[in-house]
Amino acid sequence: MLLLALDTATPAVTVALHDGERTLASDAQVDARRHGELLLPAVDRVLKDAGVTLTDLTGLVVGTGPGPYTGLRVGLATAEVLGFARGVPVHGLCTLDGLAYAAGLGAEPVEGPFVVATDARRKEVYWRRYADPRTPVTEPAVDRPADIAEEVAGLPAAGAGALLYPDTFPDARAPEHASAAALAALAAERIAAGEDLPAPRPLYLRRPDAQVPKNYKVVTPQ
Repeated sequence: MLLLALDTATPAVTVALHDGERTLASDAQVDARRHGELLLPAVDRVLKDAGVTLTDLTGLVVGTGPGPYTGLRVGLATAEVLGFARGVPVHGLCTLDGLAYAAGLGAEPVEGPFVVATDARRKEVYWRRYADPRTPVTEPAVDRPADIAEEVAGLPAAGAGALLYPDTFPDARAPEHASAAALAALAAERIAAGEDLPAPRPLYLRRPDAQVPKNYKVVTPQ
């Protein structure tokens, strides 16, 4: 197995290569406005650091969000193109699941029930509850922190959304951003267990900001 993982659903542009047992190389940069510029150079660095090429890959896994429309599409489109070009499968995993898995591997690992919350902008968070780092108990959602305060009360929380809203998430934990290394490790674990991973379909959870005008303005002479 040689699995390339990508995630651009958060401000982090993160890439990793996993051989089924360990992470061979990884790269992460945090820049919410430059996903498109940073992703492919990061892929090149990871492959070079691991001493492999795209022809060696056996599959790809990409974070499916939830996340802002533009950034999320960069990772998904890139994974689809690379997978098609090399003729290898492309799997999708919820970005929140990757964060939850990473939360169980940190210096202060989260083991019991907890929450993952990322920044959804507009004073909202994308969030999901977990029984443990591998087991979600709710569907991904987007809400204002104050509206979910009772549901998450008393639970540790990982992710940038938790750090932004300490009144709702007073026990914020690392990691802050998505990790392709954690996403790849989780995917490799599930593949080894014989699980079928989801297709790479985006989790937007809300409509994009850009809308097609309902009434076009007439600009030609009458």
